[in-house]
Amino acid sequence: MTRVLGLISGTSVDGVDAAAAAIELVDGVLRIERLGELTMPWPAQLRDRVLAARSGAPVGAGELCRLHHDLGTALGELAVRAIEQLGPVDLVASHGQTVQHLVEAGTVRGTLQLGQPAQLAERTGLPVVADFRARDVAAGGQGAPLVSLLDRLLLAGRGPVAALNLGGIANLTVLRPRQPPLAFDTGPGNTLLDLAATRAGERYDAGGERTARGAVVPTLLEALLADPYLAQPPPKTTGQERYHAGFLDAALAAVPPVGLDDLLATLAEFTAAAVADAAARFGVRLVFASGGGVHNAGLMAALRRRLAAAGAGLETTDALGLPVDAKEAYAFAVLGWLTWHGLPGTIASCTGAAAPRILGTITPGAGPLRLPAPLPALPDRAVMRLGPGIGGVRE
Repeated sequence: MTRVLGLISGTSVDGVDAAAAAIELVDGVLRIERLGELTMPWPAQLRDRVLAARSGAPVGAGELCRLHHDLGTALGELAVRAIEQLGPVDLVASHGQTVQHLVEAGTVRGTLQLGQPAQLAERTGLPVVADFRARDVAAGGQGAPLVSLLDRLLLAGRGPVAALNLGGIANLTVLRPRQPPLAFDTGPGNTLLDLAATRAGERYDAGGERTARGAVVPTLLEALLADPYLAQPPPKTTGQERYHAGFLDAALAAVPPVGLDDLLATLAEFTAAAVADAAARFGVRLVFASGGGVHNAGLMAALRRRLAAAGAGLETTDALGLPVDAKEAYAFAVLGWLTWHGLPGTIASCTGAAAPRILGTITPGAGPLRLPAPLPALPDRAVMRLGPGIGGVRE
């Protein structure tokens, strides 16, 4: 059994999600024991620098170098705190912070996640698996969504079903009997909602209260749904490089002024429509949702209504034993475990790569690097179990 700490900071740059798991493979079943999870905010100044680097404005090599170092230092400090609260681990799996995912004409030309893993290794004394996306991109893949392998293992034997993550960007893993899995970004999740709230002086719409009381503006929704990305076939990925202030402003320019509540309701409807249309295209009958968007009452209501119209139900990953706020952190803990044991972390039909690949780079800890013997085959399925004293902490 290997104890792994998974770390990820998502598109919204709200903070670092951490999840610790004890993982072992028994008779083809990956047993994932939850040891605990927590979320820790980025220091405000560091968050501002990440947002500036991602904004599209020119950023010098010096600032990128400093940011890579400083993010790694902060991740190392956060990892130490997580281990103090969740218990000792053998390995750290760090996704880092995406500052650029470069897609041109449907092809990923590069992906950049910052957060120097040597800083984590130095502060924790543990080996660190990092830079997960680059190998899949090198193999011709999209480098995302990388949660699809965990989705397939947890939903094995079900179908047609889908796993939905409502982060800054919404992504869907589709599982159908006797067909290869598919995974792709459907479009924006919370990113445009957060942008609209920020412009109005609010960091986000807490609980989705304003979204829930707003009314959808049909002309604005029509302009948003004309986005050509929605019609592209998978595999495909996107990000805030596409769904940014300019995208929103272009849609708003085509309609009369819209109040904040109605704007939020319309943006939530846009996200829900994109997800439901994708689910309907592949005959999905049940969707398991996770991510921060699950806490937006207006978004979830729109999603439930849109999915019902397409003949699909909606649950959350809590029903699978996977907490909605920590799914991606657990997913990267699993990906780190797979790399550590010499197993691929991708599904070629999901990312579009030439073949599955072992992901990431490994930075040694305080001692010599001693890898276990590679395992011969991937698990057939996975189960989540509660560890002793399980509990989540949110700082």
